[in-house]
Amino acid sequence: MHTLGTVTGPLDPSLVTGPVLAHEHIALDLRRDSDREAVLDARHTGQITDELSALREEFGLSLVIEQTCRGMGRDMAALARVSAASRVAVVAATGWYYEPFHPDEVGRTSAEQLTDSLVRDIEQGVAATGIRPGVIGEAGSHGEHPSEPERRTLTAAARAAVRTGLSVATHTHLGVGGPAQLGLLTAAGLAPHRVAVGHQDLLDDPAVHRRLAAEGAYVCLDTVGKNHYQSDATRLRLLLALIESGHADRVLLSCDVSRHGYLTGEGGTGYGHLFRSFLPRLRAAGADADLIDLITRRNPLRFLTGADTQEKPDA
Repeated sequence: MHTLGTVTGPLDPSLVTGPVLAHEHIALDLRRDSDREAVLDARHTGQITDELSALREEFGLSLVIEQTCRGMGRDMAALARVSAASRVAVVAATGWYYEPFHPDEVGRTSAEQLTDSLVRDIEQGVAATGIRPGVIGEAGSHGEHPSEPERRTLTAAARAAVRTGLSVATHTHLGVGGPAQLGLLTAAGLAPHRVAVGHQDLLDDPAVHRRLAAEGAYVCLDTVGKNHYQSDATRLRLLLALIESGHADRVLLSCDVSRHGYLTGEGGTGYGHLFRSFLPRLRAAGADADLIDLITRRNPLRFLTGADTQEKPDA
């Protein structure tokens, strides 16, 4: 497998011996007039570091794929501090979220210029930090089909991924629009196994999930524990349906902590809900240790590095 790019430097995938959280946030700011709580900043760094450290010690948490990108309050230096203090590797992102959060730089900028901008992030590092993203995401759209600006940002994501060898993780609003995203990304030249379609646990449609997986994309059930959006019982049913249809090698799991109220220190389910609650239910449904390792470690490593399912994922 290819080396992973993390916020503290290159990482050999063979050193990732424990589970991976495939879609999380450690530093972000999505506050708008309607939502003043969607923030993780310096006030929360200590809690986040403590949570990740505890998960490393209790469950062997080895890696977090942090998907805060442009327009979402990205803070590369904060990610590096949390990673170093918690001793959990962190992969950072670049790209653009869905249209309501697009920064002015998107405007009417061409897909070619947007692509060049992402490639500079990836090859030269982000601003003064010099930290190089290891994934493009969470590249967003809302609705069944991307808007015109979202088509440009998604096209740029795909083209930058092809040029740099990174993978693309997407944001679908409430799980809707994954097939259109995958079609657009692959039309721009990106192989489907380099795509992870986000938030599919918010869409109770196993047929869509099977279609995405059959086409080769990863299906992200990545809002585990957010029961005000969807119950974990439904998430488990959707996961089991994918496994039973032969697509266990195309599943990614995470909790998508995206506001400070989700932290355990503030009474939330935290980053560890996947390990403490959801995976025990998956085991009770019959999943063995190898299947759990496939979904929580080998799949996300394959997604990041671009290995396909024919290559041995025993990193």
